[in-house]
Amino acid sequence: MRLSTINKLCCPFDKADLSLTTITEDTEKRVLEGWLHCSKCKRIYPIVKGLPIMNPDEYRELSLEKPLLEKWSKHLEGKTVSNFRLIESEQETE
Repeated sequence: MRLSTINKLCCPFDKADLSLTTITEDTEKRVLEGWLHCSKCKRIYPIVKGLPIMNPDEYRELSLEKPLLEKWSKHLEGKTVSNFRLIESEQETE
């Protein structure tokens, strides 16, 4: 996915801006793997093979996304994902 495309996306639930975390990109700087994160509702949307997965919660399956989140755990910087939302660790919130 090209960065110019990402800049045109917003959260489908509350229309807030999304931030990008890139895991891998190709030689043309297109994002192949990573996630988009809504700072307002805290939802996380994975990017797999260059495609953002931005389905409504009721059409997503955490069991299918869990292997990706485990693979990306070091990039989550101590945060966890619960109910498709990126949650701060308890140590950071104290």
